[in-house]
Amino acid sequence: MDRIIRATAGEGYIKMAVIQAKEMVQRGCEIHACSPTASAALGRTLCAASLMGNMMKEENGTLTIRINGGGPAGSVVAVSDSQGYVRGYIENPAVDLPLRSDGKLNVGGAVGNDGMLTVSRDIGLREPYIGSTELVSGEIAEDLTAYLLESEQVPSACALGVLVDTDLSIRAAGGFIVQLMPGADEELITKLEDNIFMMDQLTTILDEDGPEELFRQVMKDLEYHLVGEEPVGYRCYCSRERVEEAIACIDRQEIEEMIAEDKNISVSCQFCDAEYTFTPADLRALLENKAENE
Repeated sequence: MDRIIRATAGEGYIKMAVIQAKEMVQRGCEIHACSPTASAALGRTLCAASLMGNMMKEENGTLTIRINGGGPAGSVVAVSDSQGYVRGYIENPAVDLPLRSDGKLNVGGAVGNDGMLTVSRDIGLREPYIGSTELVSGEIAEDLTAYLLESEQVPSACALGVLVDTDLSIRAAGGFIVQLMPGADEELITKLEDNIFMMDQLTTILDEDGPEELFRQVMKDLEYHLVGEEPVGYRCYCSRERVEEAIACIDRQEIEEMIAEDKNISVSCQFCDAEYTFTPADLRALLENKAENE
């Protein structure tokens, strides 16, 4: 089961959240028919959005991460609700590059590093809060760490990973975010840095030992306390009603031109590929309803 587990240490000065997201990432990559490299790029972004969305205090808030580094992958987008349920897409899901010299998927090469990572938080106000930072590597975890420090002034460490099996299924996926609260002792910071530097490979831990082992390795020699665990997954909120509302916002003349063509129109959801078909009669009914409400 996909889940987020949270813990604190160092008398509350350290907060850590771990996500196990194999099924979530598998679902997203199946929907978009991703190559191995695209699976890693989309999967890491989904995990990041889920972790950050789950940190939101607003019950009906949403968080969007958008990454575009000028690479062949194009834009990578993930949207999370405040529980950590996510949906997302990658502009070019077929992108695939040769492995890096260390044998790992070349996510940085696919995403590129000439661009921005943007985080948008919608908490029900008139305008969402938007923060951006320049990409560091395109590997996503390093970019998110830079964003948290530069845009939100929170010293953090982030690791994200997706292990793609030989049959292209997702064997393991997940990651963690560790954050230091104001006033954290320098000794705590040094200990955390040393532990993260010495830890085993992220996807190996998730595949062989499970997410709890991440706490044991990152918090080694630190007394930590688990404070919560919640299920997460891939969830799209699209519906025919929402698509109707979007069509109703189109200029009346454009809708009338669609009706005049006397053909069905189909609208696909970019997050889950669900397709909604509208006949000329459906469009005419939408126009009549729009006129009644004006």
